[in-house]
Amino acid sequence: MNGAHSAPLTVVLELNDEQATLELAATLARQSVARDIIALTGELGAGKTTFARGFIGAKRNQPEDVPSPTFTLVQLYETDRETIYHFDLYRLNAPEEAYELDIEDAFASGISLIEWPEKLGALLPRDSLGVRLEFSENPGARRAVITAPPHWHGRLKEAGLD
Repeated sequence: MNGAHSAPLTVVLELNDEQATLELAATLARQSVARDIIALTGELGAGKTTFARGFIGAKRNQPEDVPSPTFTLVQLYETDRETIYHFDLYRLNAPEEAYELDIEDAFASGISLIEWPEKLGALLPRDSLGVRLEFSENPGARRAVITAPPHWHGRLKEAGLD
């Protein structure tokens, strides 16, 4: 296999407002399938939960009230095809605590949206789609930095995000 073909692809997008974050999330939701892991990073208030709300709402074909699972650590959402596991690992003290949240089942069968994925350390699968949300110079705007493993390259291209 060509070495360049196996390298991660990085896409940087300017998101002018919250609606743009929701639309990006919906676009990625349409491309996602069971066993996908989406690692959401960014400072507090950068839009991780907003992204999750847009993603889950798109997968369920309805607007969704998606609270941050800061205290429950994980919230499950059923769709016609799969279960979406929305993790907020901010309060995790050690990566191994994620096993108590059935993270292995999530990785094996559902779609995992993970806020604060860095708390997993080496337990975070390398083939996760990374979505880093950053504050932009413009008030209310964000920048999304998507780091896609090879199995996402075609899906990003299909979605017009390459």
